[in-house]
Amino acid sequence: MSGSFILLFIAIYFLLLLSIAYITSRKASAFSYFLGNKASPWYIVALGMIGDSLSGVTYISVPGKVYTSGLTYLQIVLGYFLGYFIIAYVLLPLYYRLNVTSIYEFLEKRFDKNVQKTGALFFIISRLLGAAGRLYLAANVIHQFVLGPMGWSFGFSISVILILMLLYTIKGGIKTLVWTDALQSLFLVMGVVLSILAINQQLNWSFAESINHIVHSSYFKVFDWNVFSSNFFLKDLLGGIFIAVAMTGLDQNMMQKNLSCKSLNEAQKNIISFSFVMVIVNIFFQCLGVLIYLYFENQQIPLPLKEDGSIYTDKVFPLLALQYLNIYSALFFILGLTAATFSSADSVLTTLTTSFYIDILHLHQNSQISESRKQYIRTFIHIMFTVLIWTVILMYDAFNNKAIVDTILMLAGYTYGPLLAIYAYGIFSKRKIQSWWVILSCFISPLLLFGMQQKISLHYKIGNELIIWNMLLTLLLIIFGQISLSRKKISFT
Repeated sequence: MSGSFILLFIAIYFLLLLSIAYITSRKASAFSYFLGNKASPWYIVALGMIGDSLSGVTYISVPGKVYTSGLTYLQIVLGYFLGYFIIAYVLLPLYYRLNVTSIYEFLEKRFDKNVQKTGALFFIISRLLGAAGRLYLAANVIHQFVLGPMGWSFGFSISVILILMLLYTIKGGIKTLVWTDALQSLFLVMGVVLSILAINQQLNWSFAESINHIVHSSYFKVFDWNVFSSNFFLKDLLGGIFIAVAMTGLDQNMMQKNLSCKSLNEAQKNIISFSFVMVIVNIFFQCLGVLIYLYFENQQIPLPLKEDGSIYTDKVFPLLALQYLNIYSALFFILGLTAATFSSADSVLTTLTTSFYIDILHLHQNSQISESRKQYIRTFIHIMFTVLIWTVILMYDAFNNKAIVDTILMLAGYTYGPLLAIYAYGIFSKRKIQSWWVILSCFISPLLLFGMQQKISLHYKIGNELIIWNMLLTLLLIIFGQISLSRKKISFT
């Protein structure tokens, strides 16, 4: 398949997104930008969340990771599933009761504006790094196989992709993204299903034969019972629960769409429905990963290698789809990858803008600034974050040497742990504490944990439970400070 044909396909796809943006953003206001006029259908929000949570990381990195970890990623997915119920029945009722636009407004009501800014800052750092990582992975494939051979530099390719996202998100905000992300999620799921069918067709396997080969392959390992392994079942399960609560329930990007539903009941239906669909879709992705490696073995095709001689797992699926399967398979792959590319970062631009605008600048409370001036500021912030994501992507390209899914989960462990701690303390304890100590604890904990991780015994490897250790350490610091300051009889205001 020629690069020009793929580029034409991407252009048509973009025009479709731009058309949706035009329709949904007419007469857009601040209310529609931030909360979609509180009129988003819950089932459309649920569909759109698939693309937000899966993105290019799941599409490329998760199937590729099957080579080193088998199907153990499903242990984390099971944790996600349980975590979504905590979000539905603990966090969503809290947000709807407080009638917030940014979920970090809870921190202002519970502590003060300084803690709110700290929570928002951790979110902004987390999402900026995470969204850039997801977009880097997908865009890198498009550049390598499509735009690069046409003479485009990687920096220019990323610039074009981000400018396209900017065009269809900058005006309508959440009101637009609810619908564009739903469409992209649908295409992403179609991409993986059609890719599975294409591989089976190439190998002349029926559906039953395909399942049989997957189950009897060396990659069919769902549970890891080795306590000292970084993928030990209990680590992944608990890590998955806390990652889901943090990266969805305490994440403005995921919650802003939920807050755009008509009512709490509809928002809860959205989360519960999404939790079941998410498990099913991830099973498909894991099965796709097994089939990819079975195809390489069956056809005796060498796997792509890094400079150090290890398998470059993030390039296995793109290599198969674009060089070894038929033209339709390549089109299916591009279909899903394009959807992953756009859905992985478009909504982040809006939610980063929302958090910075509300939590850091508090402009929504400023009645002395005109609405036209506020819209100008929102637009400037939106563009600013686009440039920042572009910068971080280039940094990933220069320094990253791991599977992106591992990098993102590691970064989440360091940045979302403190968020979990301050929310846990704020929800389950009514005692007051000096905000400066809460803020200090949030910054001390990741530094201490990083230092401890370097000294830890070689017999124990920290995996996805990193976020739990970070949360507990931050929480202990907060409680220690509360006890110490109380004994000194410091008056709390």
